[in-house]
Amino acid sequence: MTSSEKSDAIGIWADRVAFAVLSVELIIIVLTFRDYGLGWDDYTHSQYGDLLLSLYGSGFSDQRVFKFVNLYFYGGGFDMAAALFAKLSSIELFEARRLVGAVIGVVGLATTWRLGRRLGGPLAGLLALLLLATCPLFDGHMYINAKDAPFATAMVILLYAVVRVLQEYPEPSRLSTAIFGLGLGLAFGSRILAAVLAPCAVAAICLIVVQETRTRGKKDALTRLLQFGWQLVPALLVGYLIMGLLWPWSILTPLNPILASEYFANFFEKPWRELYEGRLISVPDMPASYLPHLFSLKLPEIMLGLGFAGAVGAAAVFWEKATPPRHGAQLFLVMLAAFFPVALAIVARPALYNGLRHFIFVVPPFAILGGLAGAALFNAIRPHGHLATSTLVLIFIVGIALPISDIVRLHPFQYTAFNWISGGVRMAHRNYMLDYWGLAFKQTGESLRKVVEEKHFRHPAGRRWVVEICGPQPPADIALGRQFETTWDRKTADFAMMLGTYYCRDDIKAPILVEVRREGVLYGRVYDLRGQAVPNLLTVPPPQ
Repeated sequence: MTSSEKSDAIGIWADRVAFAVLSVELIIIVLTFRDYGLGWDDYTHSQYGDLLLSLYGSGFSDQRVFKFVNLYFYGGGFDMAAALFAKLSSIELFEARRLVGAVIGVVGLATTWRLGRRLGGPLAGLLALLLLATCPLFDGHMYINAKDAPFATAMVILLYAVVRVLQEYPEPSRLSTAIFGLGLGLAFGSRILAAVLAPCAVAAICLIVVQETRTRGKKDALTRLLQFGWQLVPALLVGYLIMGLLWPWSILTPLNPILASEYFANFFEKPWRELYEGRLISVPDMPASYLPHLFSLKLPEIMLGLGFAGAVGAAAVFWEKATPPRHGAQLFLVMLAAFFPVALAIVARPALYNGLRHFIFVVPPFAILGGLAGAALFNAIRPHGHLATSTLVLIFIVGIALPISDIVRLHPFQYTAFNWISGGVRMAHRNYMLDYWGLAFKQTGESLRKVVEEKHFRHPAGRRWVVEICGPQPPADIALGRQFETTWDRKTADFAMMLGTYYCRDDIKAPILVEVRREGVLYGRVYDLRGQAVPNLLTVPPPQ
């Protein structure tokens, strides 16, 4: 078999494995999407989705959505899709939200695969897919995060679209133009933060223009640039229409997207303190090292190693004189997409909280850099024989086995994972935020119902069971059901249900009925307070 035939065989094998990985992901979703609890924002976001459907269903006469808390500053495509899916299916609303979110996450995985494949071939695409699919941060959030996970998928679709039109510069095909318009609409229709990709794309285009100015002359280079811009005008119109569909407030007046940008540029809530490096720090005062430090602790070791290697390799290829300008610009774009938003945050110092959830959108391009590095390493090792190649494959398998084990052991709280080098969740629970979404109330609530039934607790006469909670109240209500009443007030309470986080007391002198633990770390607990004074469950005010 010739070298070319071997490469073709590896490419076919890589594509088949990629299809298998995506298929397995879908099977896992079907089997597990009901395991995930609700977080702080789920109930409000579900209302936002219903109000968006009412807006369209009423022919725009029901405009309550434009005054609903602050959510009209966000796109509501995910909330609307989940609400519509719940109405059309037999699946309960909050379970539908988990299912729709996970499927959108698989779209992000598939797009990451295709982008890695387009830039570096089938093996690079497969490795990028595997790195992202086995990243607990991305895997966990795609089930539970109504804002940031769908936005991450929209952003990688937009990145894929920009790479396509750059590859076809200055005359992108109709298909590439349509995908670019779709990516624009999805990304900006999710969050105005999508604008952070604009300087990255402009920088990549400028690189092409500079190179063409040297080879073709200034006049020809500028002519081609104008031709490229004109070809993309239809995509801008399509993107605007899709943005308006997903985020109707954005097109009520032309300046609304700018108003949203200004709104998010200034911290809009009363500051609270969060746990970081073992200290309680006000979220506007988090250190500049917050993001890079947490990425180094939460991303799997193999993703960190290959991702940074890919960034170095992309920079090296970019500077090579033999590299075609368009290919160098595409690599530069992906590198900027992974690093520029983090660098901008380090300089701008916005309020930072809830770990890395607002920056999940940089993980797919980082995985693509890792896929490119892994493929390059494989191609460099392959000529040294089967033993060297097999050793490299074994190292990669072990590398992804570590985060896979985290996903399995921490399920359904895998988004809380910290990598093995950092010491995992056992290290993190005293130093960093873990279950900041408050997901554990599903497990604690269901377990409490089971305990009450199995132990035949005598139901209080004339009222429901009263549960004082420390954590998000609507998720607790849904998890407990109609036989229970939740309260923040210190009145008569039968039970206390709390998250295993720093702002909930862990020294209550009462029998423990339920504990939810992973790796020995407490995620949720229920106390039996019957016949006892009701304690204050809070140590400090919780995050909102």
